[in-house]
Amino acid sequence: MTHCSFILSYSVVLIALIFGLGGCSSTPDSSQELTGSSSSMLELPLPNSIKPVEVVHTGDYSEGVVIDYDGNIYFSHSKVITIVAPDGTERIWAETGEPNGHKILPDGTHLVCDASHHAVLHLDASGKMLEPASKECEGQPLRGPNDLTLDPQGGFYFTDPGGSNASNPIGTIHYVDSSGKTHFVAGDLAYPNGIVITPDRKRLLVAESGKNRILLYELSSPGKVGPMQIFSELPTKEGEQTDNQPDGICLDQAGNLYVAHYGMRQVQVLDPTGKIIRRYDGGNLTTSNCAFGGPQLNQLYVTGGSPGSLFRLDLGVPGLEIRLKKEQNKGI
Repeated sequence: MTHCSFILSYSVVLIALIFGLGGCSSTPDSSQELTGSSSSMLELPLPNSIKPVEVVHTGDYSEGVVIDYDGNIYFSHSKVITIVAPDGTERIWAETGEPNGHKILPDGTHLVCDASHHAVLHLDASGKMLEPASKECEGQPLRGPNDLTLDPQGGFYFTDPGGSNASNPIGTIHYVDSSGKTHFVAGDLAYPNGIVITPDRKRLLVAESGKNRILLYELSSPGKVGPMQIFSELPTKEGEQTDNQPDGICLDQAGNLYVAHYGMRQVQVLDPTGKIIRRYDGGNLTTSNCAFGGPQLNQLYVTGGSPGSLFRLDLGVPGLEIRLKKEQNKGI
């Protein structure tokens, strides 16, 4: 295997949460959208009580939303990444080409998936590009990295769907360890997209866009997974909806999974068994990505297109904390 030049510097990351996700489930239907969930520790608001609030209108397709500890919101659209400060002011933070999935490391640098570079980029705190974090695996160039999730043990997982679809399932999942080495994790996927690691570090959840479902992989060790399992088959488009492809995903503190469902104008919430318990209006028809932010980490920010805006859903439900506090960054 080859080594990418980037060496991660955040192996001290620990997530002090003790819960995880449950097993697989059967296909969800509308009868499972209950007023509550026996498997959830949180009381989710009813869909008709939540209206998307427009934060920024770009008019073009957006994705890759992430929030730092200072409350700055980063999201990508077109060739650029825009930063929105807590006071609402916005500016272009970086231009990379085709930015998508985005995470912030404890040292203040950023990882950004960018298909135009066929790489996971590494940017400094000001948005300047450094050496890529990953651009090849086992001597083969990456095709088009899409999304990523940080591993508390010092590495990160990312999806590479480049060129894949339901009839050409060549999409892959990779792991970059704390030394900067890129490993193959899984393949034969129809456009693997959003990806999260559960807080118990035992499971990967992956949105497979081309087959409209969420996959589960049991983790035996960092970068090593068991056989693919189907966590949830998702609903298909109806009426004025134009598509049904799960895109970005994130978790709340109870282990519920939030799925930005492209073409359905929805963020669907799956409980820890994979059953749909809520469907919220995502604001954009082509809902693309979601991430928790706000002073109490209980607001869900959502990207997408048509109309092409960053929206906020005031759920009042605490998201899973995936950020390392700034005071822990000293000396890194």
